[in-house]
Amino acid sequence: MTYKFTTIINQDDKWFVARCLELGVVSQGKTIEQAQKNLKEAVELYLDGQPKTKKYLSKKAPLITSLELEHV
Repeated sequence: MTYKFTTIINQDDKWFVARCLELGVVSQGKTIEQAQKNLKEAVELYLDGQPKTKKYLSKKAPLITSLELEHV
């Protein structure tokens, strides 16, 4: 089964930190590609250990927007 997840990647010094927003799974790598690959492996391992979680996951891509707020 194929699931779609939202991934955010930030650079932290020399490392790229990748986070799966829906599951809270985090991984890292020295390149963006390595961080993505490591996150994919981490998510697969997470899902293998959480069989009940799978029924709540969406097969559709999430809607991603931004929020702008001026705080005074």
